[in-house]
Amino acid sequence: MAEGLFDAYLAGAAGDFYPGHFADAAARCAAVRAAARPLAPAVAAALEAQNARLAPSPARDAHLAALRRGAAAVVTGQQVGLFLGPLFTIYKAASAVAVARALSEESGTTVVPVFWLQTEDHDLPEIATCHLAQFSEAPIALRLPAAPDERISIAHRTLPHEVTERLAQVGDALRWLPDAETHVARLARHYRPGVGWAEAFAGLLGDLFAPTGLVLIDPRTPELAAASAPVHRRALVDAEPLAAALAARVAALAAAGYPAPVHVRPGSPLSFFHDDGPAGPRHRLVPAPGGFTEVGRDRTHARETLLARLDAEPQCFSTSALLRPILQDTLLPTAAYVGGPAEVAYFAQLSPLYDAYALRMPLIVPRASFRLVDELTAFHLEKTFGVSTAAAEGSEAALLAALDATSATQQTWSEVMASRLSEGFELALRNAEPAFTRASPAERAAFEKTARSVRRSIAKMTAKTQQQRLYHEKQRIEHARLIQHRLFPNGVAQERICGLSYYAARFGETAVIDRVLSAVLPFDPTRRDIVLPEHDSPPAPSQSGATP
Repeated sequence: MAEGLFDAYLAGAAGDFYPGHFADAAARCAAVRAAARPLAPAVAAALEAQNARLAPSPARDAHLAALRRGAAAVVTGQQVGLFLGPLFTIYKAASAVAVARALSEESGTTVVPVFWLQTEDHDLPEIATCHLAQFSEAPIALRLPAAPDERISIAHRTLPHEVTERLAQVGDALRWLPDAETHVARLARHYRPGVGWAEAFAGLLGDLFAPTGLVLIDPRTPELAAASAPVHRRALVDAEPLAAALAARVAALAAAGYPAPVHVRPGSPLSFFHDDGPAGPRHRLVPAPGGFTEVGRDRTHARETLLARLDAEPQCFSTSALLRPILQDTLLPTAAYVGGPAEVAYFAQLSPLYDAYALRMPLIVPRASFRLVDELTAFHLEKTFGVSTAAAEGSEAALLAALDATSATQQTWSEVMASRLSEGFELALRNAEPAFTRASPAERAAFEKTARSVRRSIAKMTAKTQQQRLYHEKQRIEHARLIQHRLFPNGVAQERICGLSYYAARFGETAVIDRVLSAVLPFDPTRRDIVLPEHDSPPAPSQSGATP
């Protein structure tokens, strides 16, 4: 669904649903000029206070000062997952940095990279799981307890005591890697029992990207609640016309052959309501006689009552997926938003909402996409198997077929010799038949005995070569599985499941982040390889003995 719209946007075929195209330099410069404005003083102060809690960064301080003066911003964001979640979190942050630098250079205006912490979300089970890549096996799933029905924004959740056990699990799994101790110590500084999920995530990301000046923002704070209130007021007052406008956009998308990425509820406000207080569960509101009813609870509230509550406690409201970009671009001077395929797709729905809020939709830029490939795997793929890394992103059968195609004409030395000996001997026998008929019985008996012996020897050699071929076939299958564990684990693109920890422990945190940053082509979302050099310490051996 989202992939079709995403692919169309990349190709420039869905232009009616976006404000411009990221590949258009003129559109990029126009987006920067339109977005640049000083932050509201209260927002600037809140942002500075939040970032002051992160690792010291002169570059970040300079960016915060630039936002006060009127810089534009490139924004990206993600849920605050365990140990930063999948690798694409890193790719999003790096993409925002690279896009901001590129826009600054080509527009002549300062553009600041900003990472939006999606702390309003309540999907704890999704963020409480991450996967630890392994050299020779499938990734290890690391999970923290997470009740699926509590509906409390992540901003108000703290890490349970089990996080200590998960840290020990990471340390044990990676103990043989050269930078494991350094990386696990950094994780432990931030991910501690009782620490907020957002605080831990922001602290770690702030450490890793401190040299780049990446600015972080947590919208779910009392300091930003008042600045968010006008967004929620419009969502409540104009719930029906906003929903109608979004429904019309859904119809237009459908007419163009694109199903809507995000469902729109007729007449429903785009805000969640926290009736039990900011740290209580949040619920959607749907139209009902007398006002709006909380989904999943028998509580109905008049619109006027909700508006009064918004005035008194603005933090009792939070955004939905469709309203979040509106809040983001109300608070920030967003020239461009960097997102993954699903995010890029749902921005196609949002133009009517931006119009209703009198905001200009930012330019939508797809994030960078990578495969992290160690030198050993890259060498074997190219030299031993003769296939590309992309061949690993499919079924095991497809990868084996690709390997078959490269080795179908290759025979071992033993196979070649067995075949030639057999063919040569039988040809020699046929050529000797005229002389054989003139031989004496004793000579024929001796020759037949010798021929049987030679045939047995050739047969033994052929059987051995067949066993050798079977052994190589078994090794080839094992190698294919190992490659897929590294590049397409569990049948999913590496960047969507594996976290940073294995790569940071094996190759070094700074080395990985620097290579990702240098590999980002700001306006090219094509998935590419980053080959990571081997460290002094070798990887752990495979349990199967195969080490491609």
